[in-house]
Amino acid sequence: MAQRILPILPAGSTLITDTLSVINESKQWTYFQGLLPVFTHEAQDVQSFRMFTAQLAATGACKLVEIERAFGVTAISVKRMVKLYRTGGCRAFFQKRKGRGAGVLLPEKVQGLQLLLDGGMGYQEAARQAGLKEDTVRKGIDRGLLHVISKKKRMAPPKRPVTKANGA
Repeated sequence: MAQRILPILPAGSTLITDTLSVINESKQWTYFQGLLPVFTHEAQDVQSFRMFTAQLAATGACKLVEIERAFGVTAISVKRMVKLYRTGGCRAFFQKRKGRGAGVLLPEKVQGLQLLLDGGMGYQEAARQAGLKEDTVRKGIDRGLLHVISKKKRMAPPKRPVTKANGA
């Protein structure tokens, strides 16, 4: 016959299961199995939170819905955390995420566009000539990849005033 564990929990803790609880004290989360602390992380450490809660769910220590209720997170986020844990283990939560990288505005395209923009062309016309969408060029300008000469600088310089020194 299995021996039942009494639900002895630290004061002020939030229940995750009958025997698993968590306390947030002084900007630090501490997870308890009964009265025994099993894991601790800082409140701002989201990766550690995701890793440990995914580990709890993946190993069967608690159900997905129990994590959702205890921490107020969505069901899909818990499912994604568990999937990440199962495919990549603990280290998957601490690796740098892969980005898309350069899409359309590759260095050679940027150089060609910048020459058109430096020549006084508007970004819409430069986009058409380069065979790109206007939004792509505008976003490149917003990100600082491309620079536009303002209309004031494109205008011809003002004529110098006539003075005695320059022949008036």
